[in-house]
Amino acid sequence: MSVSRTSRRIIATLVASGTLVGAAALPAVAAGPHRHAPRSAVVIGKVQYNSPGRDDRSNRSLNGEWVEVKNTGHRAVQLRGFTLTASDGTRYRFHGLLLQGHSAVKVHSGVGRDSRHDVYQDRHHYVWGNNHDTATLRNDRGRILDTASWNLGGHHLRHHHR
Repeated sequence: MSVSRTSRRIIATLVASGTLVGAAALPAVAAGPHRHAPRSAVVIGKVQYNSPGRDDRSNRSLNGEWVEVKNTGHRAVQLRGFTLTASDGTRYRFHGLLLQGHSAVKVHSGVGRDSRHDVYQDRHHYVWGNNHDTATLRNDRGRILDTASWNLGGHHLRHHHR
């Protein structure tokens, strides 16, 4: 039995369209339980949790302890409403800082004049100098973006990116 060239084209077209219709009729596959929200570009960077020198509660000493908030992405991120919280509940709320891509800002404990690279909690006590502490970074909706923990005796820093 010989099939003409035109008939072969028609059959090929029908087979291809049936395949497309069949594929379109398949249900979308739902993401499994292991799907995670995309990791935030804004994370905790370096931490200076014990100010260098003498702990005399001077403003210089207070500003010697800080937590760096870092934008690892290409795009600028508005930090308005983001918070950085210590284990004891001490919280710093960002007010309208635009953090450029691939840049960082240090959050100091003491008093100072805010800039795009340094912001100040305006406190008169140490925030991060505990023997064991955790810094938690949340976005403006309260979602945890990152945590960093340390122990002064062990001098280690662990991050838990979300």
